[in-house]
Amino acid sequence: MPAHDRPSPAPPASPALVTLHVWTVPTAGIAPAIARLALDRFRLRGYPGLTFTKLLGTGSGQTFAPQDADPHHWALLTCWDSPHAAATLERSRVIRRWDAAATERLRLTMTPISSIGRWSKRQPFGSAKPPSPGSADPATDPPIASITRARIRPRQLPAFWRAVPDVVADLPQTDGLLWSKGIGEAPIGLQGTFSVWRNTEALQRFAHQSAGHREAIKRTRDTQWFSEELFARFTVDDVDGTIDGAPLLVPPWPS
Repeated sequence: MPAHDRPSPAPPASPALVTLHVWTVPTAGIAPAIARLALDRFRLRGYPGLTFTKLLGTGSGQTFAPQDADPHHWALLTCWDSPHAAATLERSRVIRRWDAAATERLRLTMTPISSIGRWSKRQPFGSAKPPSPGSADPATDPPIASITRARIRPRQLPAFWRAVPDVVADLPQTDGLLWSKGIGEAPIGLQGTFSVWRNTEALQRFAHQSAGHREAIKRTRDTQWFSEELFARFTVDDVDGTIDGAPLLVPPWPS
């Protein structure tokens, strides 16, 4: 069949739901957590209903350099083909072991809204484009989570590290930001940020009005910092547990 007659491949399906677990471990639990991070990758392979997963280290997100690492917090991101499959993981040995080793746990349940780019050569959250700025109603818009993730070209690491402080300088004071955390698959080169916002308007305001963020986007395009990148947004459907001793969001959710 001629190439032009072949049907286009179907776009990747969005998972039914996405979960993020974040565990806090004491100093004595850091070494076991590192070992568990490696072993659980194999334990989760082929888990029924699991379409994508990443075990992640975390950091403050201030520089994304090795000294930025936070060895007291570890995360598990999972994508599921059904809510029932996700529920079974909560009873699994993997989760029970992390819970037993942790002093606290935060769990977010989310539904993908949009995703652009790839993660490990895949599109784990589908491929929908983000809504137009201002299209959501702030009065009824639910909390929004965002993942930005990139594979940084090794030769671009110094330039990337120099640019990050300007990008994140305004983030902690940004109106509508509820929580953010640096995430990574490795201490160097595979970095990202997970953030939670009061609504879409707050996230869009930061993305489009922050001078540091706009400059970083321009420099990324001009200098090709990344060999792979992904930007995804989610509605936050439920939050359970605490982080740093406090709940992240307090229901009821906007109706």
